This record gives sequence, structure tokens and C-alpha cells, in this order.
Amino acid sequence: MSRIDGAGIGLVLENFIFSHGTDQPDADGNQARIFRISGLKSSDGRDVDITVNHLYISGSGSNYGQLLKPVNLGRLINPWEIDVVDGNTLGISDIAVLQLAAPTQVAPADGFDCFGASAAPGSGTCSSRPASESYIGERADIGLQMNVAVGDDRSANINIHAKSAVVDGSYLRLWGDDDRHQMVGEFRLNFYSPEVSINACAQDGSSCGSRILMKNFALELALGNRLQPLYFDVNGSGNFEVDIAALPAPRPGEIGADGLRSSSNPQAWDRYNAYYTNPEFRGRLAIGNFSVGDKDFGSARIEGMLIQQLHIQTKDLAP
Repeated sequence: MSRIDGAGIGLVLENFIFSHGTDQPDADGNQARIFRISGLKSSDGRDVDITVNHLYISGSGSNYGQLLKPVNLGRLINPWEIDVVDGNTLGISDIAVLQLAAPTQVAPADGFDCFGASAAPGSGTCSSRPASESYIGERADIGLQMNVAVGDDRSANINIHAKSAVVDGSYLRLWGDDDRHQMVGEFRLNFYSPEVSINACAQDGSSCGSRILMKNFALELALGNRLQPLYFDVNGSGNFEVDIAALPAPRPGEIGADGLRSSSNPQAWDRYNAYYTNPEFRGRLAIGNFSVGDKDFGSARIEGMLIQQLHIQTKDLAP
């Protein structure tokens, strides 16, 4: 804990390394500790087993989790935060909001480029610093190896790795909706990495397929907002639901035929204008270079993503 001031908690983890096992026995033949999800059934009644063989968080230069190094998560001047904030400051009237937040983004003159492995101060908006010869930095290598078994059929190992990852500006905000008697919220995920890779290997690691490689990967995902929040619920069958309801259409006469504020109901016009023009409600996906094996597909971008309606529901796969 870096700071407790009565308004919330600031959290910094220094010299942090996390590595979660492997599915291979140790030298004495003892089965290693792994993370496994079981108790699931396929549509044809077979047992489904999801096994996480390796999960790691390390400092930069880990060589896909093979050489684990310490990393700092958060900075004393810009920590991870757990806080209860006044909803009025966020545009959520007269309600307290629980906020879980990563280090904030800063002015470009005060921050670092979000991708540069050797970015200098004043080069970008990320507060988290890259590693250097004298400092371990706040950018983590993150990786996951997992496979799925359906009955006796086990898939190849799926490997996902992100180098020198930054999540500055991400947050989860939760509050209660009095009208629907539900927990609601808004979620912002900013994820930046100079390299994200995905490939599949044989279970014994003897052979691997072509690697999907995404250079200078940037994901800014906005789910829910103060005008159109996320709704969390459990339905009558016990399944979990996440919902973003469609924004209600204007009532007759609320918006003038010419679309101008002067001919419309000012409150309604301001509400729709805020929804469609606020950059915090929009997201993007950018890949500096996308390749599969030796095939290069160049860059890709999706800008201005606005999720206007979403419904996610878990399902019971048992027959």
C-alpha cells in the first residue's frame, strides 16, 4: 500500500513476480500445482476440462515467460487505486461510485510513449515507465498457456504473450441503480503492448504452429457509460448476464426536424449530443503490423467504436 488518506487506497507492488506452475511433474515425480476449471459438460455429455498450465507476470525481457524478472506495478505518485468517489463529479447524480483504477494517463509532456521500450520522459501519455539499465520499470510481460479437453480429446497448448504491457487509464466503476434494483457500472480497458503474440504448440512443447504476431498493439475498449451503463444480473436459471440496453429513442418533439438545439428540448439534445460526441464513450483497436508466420499483412485500425447495445449470457452446457 503506497497511500491511505481516508478517501481511498493507493496500491503499489514493487519487485513483483508472479508465475503459476506447469502441468509437468517435478524432478521427484510429484504433480505440479495447476489451475483447472472442471465440472463442465459438452453438449453431447462429455466432461470439459480447462487447464491453465502457465500464467506469469514478469518484468520486461522475460523471453515469453522463460526468464522471469521483477517489475513494479504502479508508482508512488500514480498508484493503482480503490476508491469511493462522488458520482456528481462523474456525471452520475447523487450517488456514490466504487472505482477500481489502474494508474492514470497524464499529459504528454509528463508521460512516456506507451509502446517505446526506451521511451524518454515527455514522449507520450502513459505514466508507467519502461525498464532501463538502472530501473526495472512498471511495464509487465504477461503470458498464458492453456489447453481444453473434451472427454479424452485434449487440444494443443494455446500460448498468448504480451511484452512490456501497459494498462494506464483503465478503470471499473460500480454503483447501484435504484429503479432496476441492480448493480450497474462502466468499464474502460486500455491495453498497450509493443508485441502481442498467439500460437499453438504440441502438449509436450516439441512443435509449434505459426505465430500470430501483432506489433504496437493498442486496445481502448469502453463498455457502458453514465448515460448507458452496464447492467449485471443473474437470471431465473442461475446464469450470469451482462447487458447494455439500447439508448432510448427521442420522444416525439424532443429533437427538432432540423436537428438543432434551438428547435429541440435542450436537456434531451444535450444528452444525445454528449452520448455521440464524448470521446470517453468510444474505443479503438490499432495494430502497427500484423503477421502470421512469414506472411505480413501490414497495419490495421478500427477507430471510434461505440457499443450501442450488448447482451452476454452464460449458458448451461449440460444436456
